[in-house]
Amino acid sequence: MIDQKSALVCGAGGFIGAHMVKRLKREGFWVRGVDLKYPDFNKTEADDFVVGDLRHPDICNKSTDRAFDEVYQFAADMGGAGFVFTGENDAAIMHNSAMINLNMLESSRAAKVKRIFYSSSACIYPEYNQMDPDNPNCSEDSAYPAAPDSDYGWEKLFSERLYMAYARNYGMKVHISRYHNIFGEEGVWTGGREKSPAALCRKIAEAEDGGEIEIWGDGKQTRSFLYVDECVEGTVRLIRSDFMGPVNIGSEEMVTINQLAEMIMTIAGKKVSLKHIPGPLGVRGRNSDNKMIRERLGWAPSQPLETGLRVTYKWIEEQVRNAGKI
Repeated sequence: MIDQKSALVCGAGGFIGAHMVKRLKREGFWVRGVDLKYPDFNKTEADDFVVGDLRHPDICNKSTDRAFDEVYQFAADMGGAGFVFTGENDAAIMHNSAMINLNMLESSRAAKVKRIFYSSSACIYPEYNQMDPDNPNCSEDSAYPAAPDSDYGWEKLFSERLYMAYARNYGMKVHISRYHNIFGEEGVWTGGREKSPAALCRKIAEAEDGGEIEIWGDGKQTRSFLYVDECVEGTVRLIRSDFMGPVNIGSEEMVTINQLAEMIMTIAGKKVSLKHIPGPLGVRGRNSDNKMIRERLGWAPSQPLETGLRVTYKWIEEQVRNAGKI
Protein backbone atom coordinates (compact mmCIF):
# COMPACT_ATOMS: atom_id res chain seq x y z
CA MET A 1 0.00 0.00 0.00
CA ILE A 2 1.31 3.42 -0.97
CA ASP A 3 1.67 5.80 1.96
CA GLN A 4 -0.84 8.63 1.85
CA LYS A 5 0.74 11.97 1.04
CA SER A 6 0.26 14.82 3.49
CA ALA A 7 -0.02 18.58 3.07
CA LEU A 8 -0.20 21.60 5.36
CA VAL A 9 -2.19 24.63 4.22
CA CYS A 10 -1.39 27.83 6.12
CA GLY A 11 -4.20 30.33 5.81
CA ALA A 12 -6.71 27.51 5.26
CA GLY A 13 -9.50 29.64 6.70
CA GLY A 14 -8.99 32.18 3.93
CA PHE A 15 -10.12 32.33 0.33
CA ILE A 16 -7.32 30.66 -1.65
CA GLY A 17 -6.33 28.39 1.23
CA ALA A 18 -9.82 26.92 1.54
CA HIS A 19 -9.93 26.21 -2.19
CA MET A 20 -6.50 24.56 -1.99
CA VAL A 21 -7.69 22.27 0.82
CA LYS A 22 -10.54 21.09 -1.40
CA ARG A 23 -8.15 20.43 -4.30
CA LEU A 24 -5.73 18.42 -2.17
CA LYS A 25 -8.53 16.35 -0.65
CA ARG A 26 -9.76 15.47 -4.16
CA GLU A 27 -6.24 14.20 -4.87
CA GLY A 28 -6.29 11.94 -1.81
CA PHE A 29 -3.96 13.92 0.48
CA TRP A 30 -4.23 13.97 4.24
CA VAL A 31 -4.56 17.69 4.86
CA ARG A 32 -4.02 19.85 7.91
CA GLY A 33 -5.25 23.43 7.80
CA VAL A 34 -4.12 26.20 10.13
CA ASP A 35 -5.51 29.71 10.51
CA LEU A 36 -6.90 32.18 13.02
CA LYS A 37 -10.37 31.01 12.04
CA TYR A 38 -12.29 28.40 10.09
CA PRO A 39 -13.46 29.26 6.55
CA ASP A 40 -16.25 31.83 6.53
CA PHE A 41 -18.59 30.25 4.01
CA ASN A 42 -18.26 26.47 4.23
CA LYS A 43 -17.09 23.83 6.65
CA THR A 44 -13.41 23.02 6.11
CA GLU A 45 -12.60 19.80 4.28
CA ALA A 46 -9.25 19.47 6.09
CA ASP A 47 -8.67 16.28 8.05
CA ASP A 48 -7.25 18.34 10.90
CA PHE A 49 -7.53 22.07 11.55
CA VAL A 50 -5.38 24.06 13.95
CA VAL A 51 -7.03 27.32 15.04
CA GLY A 52 -4.03 29.43 15.97
CA ASP A 53 -1.92 32.49 15.24
CA LEU A 54 1.04 31.75 12.94
CA ARG A 55 2.81 34.85 14.21
CA HIS A 56 3.63 32.70 17.25
CA PRO A 57 6.43 30.10 16.94
CA ASP A 58 4.61 27.57 19.13
CA ILE A 59 1.66 27.44 16.71
CA CYS A 60 4.04 27.01 13.77
CA ASN A 61 5.87 24.22 15.60
CA LYS A 62 2.59 22.55 16.54
CA SER A 63 1.42 22.70 12.93
CA THR A 64 4.64 21.22 11.50
CA ASP A 65 4.89 18.11 13.64
CA ARG A 66 5.77 15.94 10.66
CA ALA A 67 7.73 16.16 7.39
CA PHE A 68 4.80 17.16 5.19
CA ASP A 69 5.15 16.36 1.50
CA GLU A 70 3.83 19.81 0.63
CA VAL A 71 3.37 23.02 2.64
CA TYR A 72 1.37 25.91 1.19
CA GLN A 73 1.93 29.30 2.86
CA PHE A 74 -0.97 31.63 2.01
CA ALA A 75 -1.37 33.23 5.45
CA ALA A 76 -0.95 37.01 5.43
CA ASP A 77 -2.48 40.24 6.68
CA MET A 78 -4.02 41.49 3.46
CA GLY A 79 -6.98 42.94 1.63
CA GLY A 80 -7.97 45.01 -1.36
CA ALA A 81 -7.08 48.61 -2.18
CA GLY A 82 -9.29 49.95 0.58
CA PHE A 83 -7.11 48.11 3.11
CA VAL A 84 -3.64 48.05 1.54
CA PHE A 85 -3.34 51.51 -0.02
CA THR A 86 -4.72 53.82 2.66
CA GLY A 87 -1.46 53.80 4.66
CA GLU A 88 -3.38 53.20 7.88
CA ASN A 89 -2.54 49.48 8.09
CA ASP A 90 1.10 49.47 6.94
CA ALA A 91 2.75 48.59 10.25
CA ALA A 92 0.34 45.74 10.95
CA ILE A 93 0.64 44.38 7.41
CA MET A 94 4.45 44.33 7.50
CA HIS A 95 4.80 43.06 11.06
CA ASN A 96 2.13 40.36 10.92
CA SER A 97 3.01 38.90 7.54
CA ALA A 98 6.77 38.98 8.15
CA MET A 99 6.35 37.21 11.51
CA ILE A 100 4.25 34.49 9.89
CA ASN A 101 6.86 33.85 7.21
CA LEU A 102 9.84 33.95 9.56
CA ASN A 103 8.26 31.47 11.95
CA MET A 104 6.75 29.13 9.36
CA LEU A 105 9.97 28.83 7.41
CA GLU A 106 12.02 28.01 10.49
CA SER A 107 9.49 25.46 11.73
CA SER A 108 9.31 23.87 8.28
CA ARG A 109 13.10 23.66 8.09
CA ALA A 110 13.30 21.99 11.49
CA ALA A 111 10.55 19.53 10.53
CA LYS A 112 12.34 18.63 7.28
CA VAL A 113 9.35 19.59 5.15
CA LYS A 114 9.86 18.29 1.62
CA ARG A 115 8.49 21.22 -0.38
CA ILE A 116 7.14 24.63 0.61
CA PHE A 117 5.18 27.10 -1.52
CA TYR A 118 5.01 30.83 -0.80
CA SER A 119 2.34 33.10 -2.27
CA SER A 120 3.91 36.43 -3.14
CA SER A 121 2.14 39.15 -5.08
CA ALA A 122 2.27 41.28 -8.21
CA CYS A 123 2.38 44.19 -5.76
CA ILE A 124 6.15 43.67 -5.57
CA TYR A 125 6.61 45.12 -9.06
CA PRO A 126 8.03 48.66 -9.34
CA GLU A 127 5.57 51.49 -9.55
CA TYR A 128 7.73 53.17 -12.22
CA ASN A 129 6.97 50.30 -14.64
CA GLN A 130 3.22 50.58 -14.11
CA MET A 131 2.45 54.23 -14.83
CA ASP A 132 1.08 53.62 -18.34
CA PRO A 133 -2.24 51.75 -17.98
CA ASP A 134 -1.93 50.35 -21.52
CA ASN A 135 1.66 49.08 -21.30
CA PRO A 136 2.62 47.90 -17.80
CA ASN A 137 5.81 45.87 -17.43
CA CYS A 138 5.40 42.96 -15.01
CA SER A 139 7.90 40.45 -16.31
CA GLU A 140 9.62 38.60 -13.47
CA ASP A 141 13.01 40.18 -14.20
CA SER A 142 11.55 43.69 -13.87
CA ALA A 143 11.28 43.43 -10.06
CA TYR A 144 14.60 45.21 -9.48
CA PRO A 145 15.55 47.99 -8.89
CA ALA A 146 12.78 47.55 -6.36
CA ALA A 147 10.10 50.21 -5.88
CA PRO A 148 6.76 48.66 -4.86
CA ASP A 149 3.91 51.14 -4.47
CA SER A 150 2.88 49.86 -1.01
CA ASP A 151 4.38 48.46 2.17
CA TYR A 152 2.36 45.32 1.46
CA GLY A 153 4.48 44.92 -1.68
CA TRP A 154 7.71 45.62 0.22
CA GLU A 155 6.91 42.90 2.77
CA LYS A 156 6.14 40.41 0.01
CA LEU A 157 9.46 41.23 -1.68
CA PHE A 158 11.36 40.81 1.59
CA SER A 159 9.69 37.46 2.16
CA GLU A 160 10.60 36.28 -1.34
CA ARG A 161 14.23 36.95 -0.43
CA LEU A 162 13.76 35.14 2.86
CA TYR A 163 12.44 31.97 1.17
CA MET A 164 15.21 32.04 -1.42
CA ALA A 165 17.82 32.40 1.32
CA TYR A 166 16.45 29.31 3.11
CA ALA A 167 16.61 27.43 -0.18
CA ARG A 168 20.27 28.42 -0.65
CA ASN A 169 21.47 27.94 2.90
CA TYR A 170 19.45 24.90 3.99
CA GLY A 171 18.72 23.08 0.76
CA MET A 172 14.96 23.49 1.15
CA LYS A 173 12.77 22.98 -1.91
CA VAL A 174 11.07 26.34 -2.14
CA HIS A 175 8.57 27.52 -4.78
CA ILE A 176 7.39 31.12 -5.10
CA SER A 177 4.62 32.65 -7.19
CA ARG A 178 3.50 36.23 -7.70
CA TYR A 179 -0.29 36.21 -7.72
CA HIS A 180 -2.22 38.70 -9.84
CA ASN A 181 -5.64 39.60 -8.36
CA ILE A 182 -7.22 36.26 -7.56
CA PHE A 183 -11.03 36.22 -7.40
CA GLY A 184 -13.88 33.75 -7.11
CA GLU A 185 -16.68 32.43 -4.96
CA GLU A 186 -16.27 32.00 -1.20
CA GLY A 187 -14.01 35.03 -0.96
CA VAL A 188 -14.45 38.20 1.08
CA TRP A 189 -17.12 40.33 -0.63
CA THR A 190 -17.82 43.06 1.91
CA GLY A 191 -16.32 44.74 4.97
CA GLY A 192 -13.37 46.67 3.48
CA ARG A 193 -10.89 43.90 2.65
CA GLU A 194 -12.59 42.72 -0.54
CA LYS A 195 -10.90 43.23 -3.90
CA SER A 196 -12.39 44.98 -6.90
CA PRO A 197 -14.17 42.04 -8.63
CA ALA A 198 -16.01 41.15 -5.41
CA ALA A 199 -16.70 44.79 -4.56
CA LEU A 200 -18.16 45.51 -7.99
CA CYS A 201 -20.21 42.30 -7.98
CA ARG A 202 -21.65 43.34 -4.61
CA LYS A 203 -22.37 46.92 -5.68
CA ILE A 204 -24.10 45.83 -8.89
CA ALA A 205 -26.06 43.11 -7.09
CA GLU A 206 -27.30 45.67 -4.58
CA ALA A 207 -28.09 48.35 -7.18
CA GLU A 208 -31.42 48.87 -8.91
CA ASP A 209 -31.44 48.57 -12.69
CA GLY A 210 -30.82 52.13 -13.89
CA GLY A 211 -29.19 53.08 -10.59
CA GLU A 212 -25.67 54.22 -9.79
CA ILE A 213 -22.55 52.75 -8.19
CA GLU A 214 -19.32 54.38 -7.06
CA ILE A 215 -15.87 53.58 -8.46
CA TRP A 216 -12.59 54.92 -7.08
CA GLY A 217 -10.65 57.04 -9.54
CA ASP A 218 -11.53 57.48 -13.21
CA GLY A 219 -11.92 53.74 -13.76
CA LYS A 220 -9.31 53.74 -16.51
CA GLN A 221 -6.70 52.01 -14.37
CA THR A 222 -5.99 48.52 -15.72
CA ARG A 223 -5.65 45.12 -14.10
CA SER A 224 -5.92 41.44 -14.91
CA PHE A 225 -7.93 39.07 -12.72
CA LEU A 226 -7.43 35.33 -12.29
CA TYR A 227 -10.19 32.93 -11.29
CA VAL A 228 -9.30 30.92 -8.20
CA ASP A 229 -9.45 27.47 -9.84
CA GLU A 230 -6.70 28.45 -12.28
CA CYS A 231 -4.70 29.95 -9.43
CA VAL A 232 -4.86 26.65 -7.55
CA GLU A 233 -3.94 24.70 -10.69
CA GLY A 234 -0.88 26.86 -11.34
CA THR A 235 0.18 26.65 -7.71
CA VAL A 236 0.02 22.85 -7.65
CA ARG A 237 1.94 22.61 -10.92
CA LEU A 238 4.63 24.94 -9.53
CA ILE A 239 5.20 23.18 -6.19
CA ARG A 240 5.54 19.81 -7.94
CA SER A 241 8.02 21.12 -10.50
CA ASP A 242 11.79 21.61 -10.26
CA PHE A 243 11.34 25.39 -10.71
CA MET A 244 11.69 27.69 -7.70
CA GLY A 245 10.40 30.91 -9.25
CA PRO A 246 9.42 33.59 -8.48
CA VAL A 247 6.93 33.28 -11.34
CA ASN A 248 3.75 35.13 -12.22
CA ILE A 249 0.46 33.29 -11.78
CA GLY A 250 -2.11 35.52 -13.37
CA SER A 251 -4.22 36.23 -16.43
CA GLU A 252 -3.01 38.21 -19.43
CA GLU A 253 -6.54 39.47 -20.16
CA MET A 254 -6.12 43.10 -19.10
CA VAL A 255 -9.20 45.28 -18.57
CA THR A 256 -9.94 48.70 -17.14
CA ILE A 257 -12.00 48.87 -13.97
CA ASN A 258 -14.76 50.50 -16.02
CA GLN A 259 -14.68 47.53 -18.41
CA LEU A 260 -14.79 45.14 -15.48
CA ALA A 261 -17.91 46.89 -14.21
CA GLU A 262 -19.50 46.68 -17.68
CA MET A 263 -18.80 42.94 -17.87
CA ILE A 264 -20.47 42.39 -14.50
CA MET A 265 -23.48 44.51 -15.56
CA THR A 266 -23.91 42.29 -18.63
CA ILE A 267 -23.78 39.17 -16.46
CA ALA A 268 -26.27 40.69 -14.01
CA GLY A 269 -28.61 41.87 -16.75
CA LYS A 270 -28.53 45.40 -15.34
CA LYS A 271 -27.40 48.79 -16.55
CA VAL A 272 -26.12 51.18 -13.90
CA SER A 273 -24.16 54.41 -14.19
CA LEU A 274 -20.68 54.79 -12.76
CA LYS A 275 -19.91 57.62 -10.36
CA HIS A 276 -16.17 58.17 -10.12
CA ILE A 277 -14.98 59.36 -6.72
CA PRO A 278 -11.59 59.83 -5.01
CA GLY A 279 -10.17 56.72 -3.35
CA PRO A 280 -7.07 54.52 -2.94
CA LEU A 281 -5.98 53.16 -6.31
CA GLY A 282 -2.56 51.51 -6.37
CA VAL A 283 -0.60 51.54 -9.64
CA ARG A 284 -2.08 52.88 -12.87
CA GLY A 285 -1.67 49.67 -14.86
CA ARG A 286 -0.90 46.02 -14.16
CA ASN A 287 -1.06 42.82 -16.18
CA SER A 288 0.49 39.40 -15.81
CA ASP A 289 3.38 38.48 -18.11
CA ASN A 290 3.10 34.71 -18.65
CA LYS A 291 6.13 34.06 -20.85
CA MET A 292 8.13 32.47 -18.03
CA ILE A 293 5.36 30.21 -16.71
CA ARG A 294 4.75 28.90 -20.22
CA GLU A 295 8.44 28.19 -20.70
CA ARG A 296 9.09 26.60 -17.29
CA LEU A 297 5.82 24.78 -16.57
CA GLY A 298 4.41 24.29 -20.08
CA TRP A 299 1.16 25.82 -18.87
CA ALA A 300 -0.48 29.21 -18.35
CA PRO A 301 -3.93 30.41 -17.30
CA SER A 302 -6.31 30.52 -20.26
CA GLN A 303 -9.87 30.85 -18.94
CA PRO A 304 -11.71 33.99 -20.12
CA LEU A 305 -12.38 36.51 -17.35
CA GLU A 306 -16.11 36.42 -18.08
CA THR A 307 -16.32 32.70 -17.25
CA GLY A 308 -15.06 33.15 -13.68
CA LEU A 309 -17.06 36.35 -13.23
CA ARG A 310 -20.31 34.53 -14.00
CA VAL A 311 -19.71 32.02 -11.22
CA THR A 312 -18.54 34.71 -8.82
CA TYR A 313 -21.42 37.11 -9.49
CA LYS A 314 -24.01 34.38 -8.99
CA TRP A 315 -22.45 33.46 -5.64
CA ILE A 316 -22.14 37.08 -4.42
CA GLU A 317 -25.68 37.89 -5.55
CA GLU A 318 -26.85 35.00 -3.39
CA GLN A 319 -24.88 36.34 -0.41
CA VAL A 320 -26.38 39.79 -0.89
CA ARG A 321 -29.86 38.32 -1.11
CA ASN A 322 -29.33 36.24 2.03
CA ALA A 323 -28.13 39.38 3.82
CA GLY A 324 -31.44 41.03 2.95
CA LYS A 325 -29.90 43.76 0.80
CA ILE A 326 -31.90 42.95 -2.35
